[in-house]
Amino acid sequence: MGRAIVRDPRVFLMDEPLSNLDAKLRVQMRAEIARIQAELGTTTVYVTHDQTEAMTMGDRVAVLRHGVLQQVDAPQELYDRPANLFVAGFIGSPAMNLVEATLVRDGDDVEARFGPHRLVVAPSLVAERPALQAFEGRDIVLGIRPEDLHDAALATAAPPERRLEATVDLREALGSEVLIHFPIAAPTVSTDDERETELGLAAPRSSPGSIPARERVSARRSRSSSIPHGSTSSTRPAGRQSATEAYFPPVSVSPRTIHFCEAANTSSTGMTISTEAAMTSSS
Repeated sequence: MGRAIVRDPRVFLMDEPLSNLDAKLRVQMRAEIARIQAELGTTTVYVTHDQTEAMTMGDRVAVLRHGVLQQVDAPQELYDRPANLFVAGFIGSPAMNLVEATLVRDGDDVEARFGPHRLVVAPSLVAERPALQAFEGRDIVLGIRPEDLHDAALATAAPPERRLEATVDLREALGSEVLIHFPIAAPTVSTDDERETELGLAAPRSSPGSIPARERVSARRSRSSSIPHGSTSSTRPAGRQSATEAYFPPVSVSPRTIHFCEAANTSSTGMTISTEAAMTSSS
């Protein structure tokens, strides 16, 4: 890198320069490269499989899958507004939990129903995403990040329609945070890449109420999750929480942070349902 810098090039091309370093040195060098790049002001194309490097170092991040561009945007936009199912499941650590659900209108409310659970979608969110109206009565993919699930014992203001009952499957205490995994009796959603990397084979989709062993392992490997990642979910409750491995108080869901994708199939091409009037997988 030093030899490249002294030549004062117009563009730097870096292909995973930190891949062979240990974790501590990667963090140090990540900050050092960002500092040098800011000082030089030289355009840099940085290739990495590490999303932490991409999110912390990039002004704009391009997400590719099998050589095909999925989305290019500012890091925070990728996190807040993923363009499709692949980006939604790829960006974020722990990964977003994805589950099959159905949008149903009940009076003035729009509900996302999965298994025995019902979540009322915030009216402001429905107003911001008019495309949701076209999916009422249809299957969708519901996505919730671990950090958007909270211990209801602490989030006492959450109404009943935004709470989930859960029994803890696994509790991981990490000092500054606790990751809680729990099963969800609803069909799981796994992208092709998840099946390839986590299971090593094409896993069949689960049926409602079933919790296949492979999918439980997969969910645990993905560190933590919020509502349903596979048939096992987890959450990242903030502050002191009262969960044990036998019981977990109701989980409250942040109403404005729910993600919706088309459920045309379980490939990674399901498009995010956004502010447009209608959106299809081929658009």
